[in-house]
Amino acid sequence: MLGKILIVDDVSTNRIVFKVKLAAAGYQAVMASGEIEALRLARTELPDIILLDLFLQDMTGIDVLQALKASPVTARIPVVMVSSEADAAMRIDALRHGAEDFMARPIDDQRLLARLRGILRSREAFAGPEGELQALGLAEPAASFKVPGMVALVMPRNETALHLRRELQIRGDDRFQLYTPEQIHALVGAKVPDVFLIHSDLYGPGSGLRMMSDLLSRTDSRNANFCIWLDGANPTEAATAFDLGANDVVEAGQALDEVALRLNKLVQRKRERDRMRATVNNGLRLAMFDPLTGIHNRRYATIHLNAIAERARADQEEFAIMVLDLDRFKSVNDRYGHAAGDAVLIEVAARLSANLRGSDILARIGGEEFLAVLPGTELGLAQSVAERLCRAIESEPIRLPDGGRIHVTISIGMTTGGAGADPVLSLIHISEPTRLGMIS
Repeated sequence: MLGKILIVDDVSTNRIVFKVKLAAAGYQAVMASGEIEALRLARTELPDIILLDLFLQDMTGIDVLQALKASPVTARIPVVMVSSEADAAMRIDALRHGAEDFMARPIDDQRLLARLRGILRSREAFAGPEGELQALGLAEPAASFKVPGMVALVMPRNETALHLRRELQIRGDDRFQLYTPEQIHALVGAKVPDVFLIHSDLYGPGSGLRMMSDLLSRTDSRNANFCIWLDGANPTEAATAFDLGANDVVEAGQALDEVALRLNKLVQRKRERDRMRATVNNGLRLAMFDPLTGIHNRRYATIHLNAIAERARADQEEFAIMVLDLDRFKSVNDRYGHAAGDAVLIEVAARLSANLRGSDILARIGGEEFLAVLPGTELGLAQSVAERLCRAIESEPIRLPDGGRIHVTISIGMTTGGAGADPVLSLIHISEPTRLGMIS
């Protein structure tokens, strides 16, 4: 099955018709006739999408929508409102309360199925690490202060674009900028808007859809959201737009209040995806780097130490391993405080990094312990490097947060591996450290 759809409608004929169409398209359909049953099934079945009629016997679809969005269990389930008696105000009300879309009966099957496919693609984009963090209550909430989004208007006639920009600008806080096809092709980096509103027939039939496909293939613009403007109701072209990657479709004659609201929802969804990517990237960074010193951590060092050992064995060359330990570091914390100890660790890591090659690996593997792995290094050269590192640490005092200064020294134990021999992968086989200097 492609996905699970909950159909909420108090008219049995409507439910059955939807179920037959969805089953034929490969979806699993679950049906509810009223608000209580709908909320129960939403919590127990956790459908991928909910098709919700605007008018129910127990309460309005808007009331059910509000109840769904108020529950942490069902808040992120996309809801598509459907009705045969909806004016512009009703559509806007549904969108403002969190509906993913609003479709008026009679609903074209091709457009409906394409819209469902597009919603499922977007839903999958929000699954994974961010969703797991939210389930555990560890994800950061969305920022209450919303920065206005940038929406690109790409229309075939300049006067139409100017009128549209003026009307949309007064209906919200987002900023709207006119772009020609030539300017779109030249977009790079931070200049890329959050959302593109592109006319489907920009400079010929289907040219706007081709432009969207091109932008989706580019690294700089593939994370933007896209809305396609149609000159009128065209279910086939709307379905094509959704299948090619459009996030929404609007039509000429549609209330501009609704158009502005749909574009703003796309801006907010883009910002949410940006936050998700930042969360994932930050998690990856924390998995590889020590948050205090900024150098690599034990996990990263262990993985790459094994890779370097295997490469050295294959290339018949040596590599060196050093374990570096700050002398009497506990006395620094006891005498000057942990803030001073942190300052010492940060400066020591910086000095060690500055005196190693870019190809070398430096990691913090314990409180005051560091590991250095030097590919292509035999024992004599490693000893010279160790002496240089010791001098780099003890040559100048380290400035403390309170303005004082302190001299520290390090001890280094080292060994080599590779060159056809079994590589040393355990830290218990390090040689006796050579102590240079004392804490002053």
